[in-house]
Amino acid sequence: MTATYTRRTILRSAASGGAALTIGADGAAFAQQPSERPNIVFILADDMGHADISCNGRRDYATPNIDRIAARGARFTQGYANSPVCTASRVAIITGRYQVRLPVGLEEPIAPITKPGIGLPPEHPTLPSLLKKAGYGTALVGKWHLGNLPDFSPQKSGYDHFFGYRSGVVDYFLHVNSAGNPDLWDGDQPVAQAGYLTSLLGDRAVNVIAEYAKARQPFLLSLHFSAPHWPWEGPDDQAESERLGGHNLRDYDGGSRETYKRMVLALDEQVGRVLKAIEDNGLDRNTIVVFTSDNGGERFSDTWPFSGRKTELLEGGLRIPALISWPARIPAGFVSGQVTANMDWLPTLLAAAGTAPDPAYPSDGMNLLPQLADGAPMVERRLFWRYKSLWQRAARIGDWKFLKILDNTFLFNVADDPMERANMKERHKDIYDRLVAEWNAWNATMLPETATSFTEGNTGKQWVDRPGAKPVTLDPDPELR
Repeated sequence: MTATYTRRTILRSAASGGAALTIGADGAAFAQQPSERPNIVFILADDMGHADISCNGRRDYATPNIDRIAARGARFTQGYANSPVCTASRVAIITGRYQVRLPVGLEEPIAPITKPGIGLPPEHPTLPSLLKKAGYGTALVGKWHLGNLPDFSPQKSGYDHFFGYRSGVVDYFLHVNSAGNPDLWDGDQPVAQAGYLTSLLGDRAVNVIAEYAKARQPFLLSLHFSAPHWPWEGPDDQAESERLGGHNLRDYDGGSRETYKRMVLALDEQVGRVLKAIEDNGLDRNTIVVFTSDNGGERFSDTWPFSGRKTELLEGGLRIPALISWPARIPAGFVSGQVTANMDWLPTLLAAAGTAPDPAYPSDGMNLLPQLADGAPMVERRLFWRYKSLWQRAARIGDWKFLKILDNTFLFNVADDPMERANMKERHKDIYDRLVAEWNAWNATMLPETATSFTEGNTGKQWVDRPGAKPVTLDPDPELR
């Protein structure tokens, strides 16, 4: 039995939220009165490369609906994921903090067979729970991947409503996960529903927008698409789904650039339907729409002008689309070179809604709203990463990036050298030493890596032709090597 969103259930959930609003000084210009608070539609693609959308340079097809978000608002040219894989990056998105502050963030990603007790703690403040306290309705449509029932679920972490799947991947037609188990849910109830998953998620998102519009309640809709994550199945590829039969969803012998194109265009079509639903319900001017990805692209994606891909701390594994529109506040066609990270969305969207992070859990991100004004000076960021596969470490400070892969260490100026080809660590040893020291200082404040946490790895063979360097040991526990 499929649950539906009704005006009564939405109003009931609104009544349970508080109305106290506070905001930091840096977002004062965007503070909202309760009657003016914007709706928020947060659209998250899965494994999308930086240049998989045409406004970021895709050359062999166009994504006109996604591009509209940038044309009507702003495009960040230096958007970063907090992690090169999904669970860890999604922890950063929903909490606004470095994922490695939490045990669930050490999972890279949560494995198909999850250890007991691994998930997003229900007591931890999240973007939906904080907005819910401010009177927002909250709904997640799409991927969760932050822990399984009975201990963890979207509705335990601030969402009023959930329609989607809980694991890291499902077949687009059979809706089964990599273990072959059905994984489509409406709330905490499993459901069977025929159709191509990208379209089903778009259908539900349109319905959610219409119901919240009728209720006249500000809302957060988190629309987390599975596309363009494998298996490689476009809208007309049900035969491929039947061939896989719900097993081996990685589809090692399947897919092509043409299939990938159809998957992205199907995603773009549903984004267009969502934008139209916002307009048809009279919500266009005061609705924030964000479009981004959890991490960089994989296999068939376009990461130009960067090298690397998902699971790698090279730019291609971390650089992602980052678009935001808000016609009431953000000028159309704005392009910003401000360095951003996935954990920035929480403080940004809370500031737009007139509220703020829980002071007991301060955000590691920054409010981006002040950067969306003409003449705003860019803020130098200090961003840090680690990924257990190949013992990767990275830091970006200003235009400089420190990178370690196994015992190979590098210093790149990613503004001048986005493909990370010229290792400058000997030429600028002072800068290299400073970034290493800052990474070590940051790492000392995070949870240590554990041998039991799952990591999606690779062979490291691609590093044999990279310029070498004297080994630099940064790992807190040498036995993990």
